[in-house]
Amino acid sequence: GSGAAVPVESVDPEAACVLLATQQYGYVDVRMWEDFDKGHVAGARNVPYYLSVTPHGKERNPHFVDQVAALHAKEDRFLVGCRSGVRSRLATADLVAAVSTK
Repeated sequence: GSGAAVPVESVDPEAACVLLATQQYGYVDVRMWEDFDKGHVAGARNVPYYLSVTPHGKERNPHFVDQVAALHAKEDRFLVGCRSGVRSRLATADLVAAVSTK
């Protein structure tokens, strides 16, 4: 990999709104499409981190990183969000790992 650090910052919803309004940031919503359809941030792109969540376990989206890469150039800045912050942290870790190894 290039060894270049990928800047990642955790922000609260209010700060996220400010970034979206004033900066050139995209927004990737990593909730499942059913949740996305119920309501989402204006302009958000939906790339589910999990394809399904059942009492028996969670099925991760095997194409998640590639799907995000298809929406954003490597140098793009974007926010990753979900309902509670758990999926977005996992998703961000996967994205950072993918960028760091390419």
